[in-house]
Amino acid sequence: MSRIDEALDFIAVRIAVLTVSDSRDASQDRSGDVLVDRLTAAGHTLAARHIMPDERNLIADQLRTWSSDAGIDVILTTGGTGLTGRDVTVEAHRDVYEKEIDAFGTVFTMVSMNKIGTSAVQSRATGGVANGTYLFALPGSPGACRDAWDEILSKQLDYRHRPCNFVEIMPRLDEHKRRK
Repeated sequence: MSRIDEALDFIAVRIAVLTVSDSRDASQDRSGDVLVDRLTAAGHTLAARHIMPDERNLIADQLRTWSSDAGIDVILTTGGTGLTGRDVTVEAHRDVYEKEIDAFGTVFTMVSMNKIGTSAVQSRATGGVANGTYLFALPGSPGACRDAWDEILSKQLDYRHRPCNFVEIMPRLDEHKRRK
């Protein structure tokens, strides 16, 4: 079973938060606020925050920019993961991914099933890696952001989490790009 190994030191990671919305501004960004509050309370660093419209090319460009920034380890997006015609965040993420973390969406669905039942099938939460950076696309509701952080990300982004976590393999994410 998973646990926190208190004998290990906590390692803060630098996290950027991108809210995807055609209608919200900073004063109405409750989902972004949830993520920022949780990541900073956990001891991580907010590296950047931005709100942009549901435009696939703009989202992908922002993900590429942030994933190429050595000061950002993780990118969390919220919004645009549903089924409507304007929901293009997942497609933008997949335009950028080098590798997809397939189980992230599966585990998120399992967590969501316990909270909202079969409505969980409407989410297309996803995760992946690009340029040595983790990227996670979360639904736009504050509840879904809380669930993703509390049940998955808070553990996987904690170096002390056992038996394994995302932080401990972070230095190896781009090893295929290094010279031998």
